[in-house]
Amino acid sequence: MDLGLDGKVVLVTAASQGLGKATALSFARERARVAICAREAATIERAAQEIRAATSAECAGYVCDLTDPAQIDALVASVVARFGTVHVLVNNAGGPRPGRFDAVADDDWQRAFELTLLSAVRVTRAVLPHMRRQRWGRVINLSSSSVKQPITDIHLSNSLRMGAAGWAKALANEVAADNVLVNSIGTGWTRTERVTQMVASRAAAGAGTSAEIEAAITRAIPLGRMGRPEEIADIAVFLASERASFVTGAFLTVDGGGVQSPI
Repeated sequence: MDLGLDGKVVLVTAASQGLGKATALSFARERARVAICAREAATIERAAQEIRAATSAECAGYVCDLTDPAQIDALVASVVARFGTVHVLVNNAGGPRPGRFDAVADDDWQRAFELTLLSAVRVTRAVLPHMRRQRWGRVINLSSSSVKQPITDIHLSNSLRMGAAGWAKALANEVAADNVLVNSIGTGWTRTERVTQMVASRAAAGAGTSAEIEAAITRAIPLGRMGRPEEIADIAVFLASERASFVTGAFLTVDGGGVQSPI
């Protein structure tokens, strides 16, 4: 199936590991031209090298702290200077730290707001003029199934991802006339470094051993296992493709059936 992504310029944020890296790799396999970013130069360059070696696609790595608006503007300017435009933006960021309500302070809330919501707003603001000018664009937000069914002990993520979902829906309505599609993916339990962190946090809080906690998580997933990063990545690629040209404003849950809501 031709997805129509050959030669398209794709920017994936927070892509040195986990879902971001898997998503960049999936786009590269579709012969897209890929730009990725992360906070550390060594890790993002290593990821870019691995993607180039695996696919022979063009992939460039950039250093960017997604909580710094000046660095975001510089990132998008650098990507456009090299590639000419941005066709697809995949908004991704490391999740805010886990913790129950009484364990998170005002500073934690502010940092989470900057990382989880404002980073997506700022990167999208920077790329939208290019998408509108060419009358073709895709904004895909890697979010969480917690938007539909909150997860115990991640108050910061539960709250701010719901706000991001509302922003994405409103934006989709505003930019549809420019042929810019905006969608979000609600990821469930996926075997990434972030999930390892969450399991360790629960173990440290006395909820059981890491093995016991992971077993309890997988029991609640009808498919009986956690997801693989590439399974999320392939959904992002599809949403960016010409095969999904009538999909916008959607929040697609990809979680092995874990969320019990029918919608």
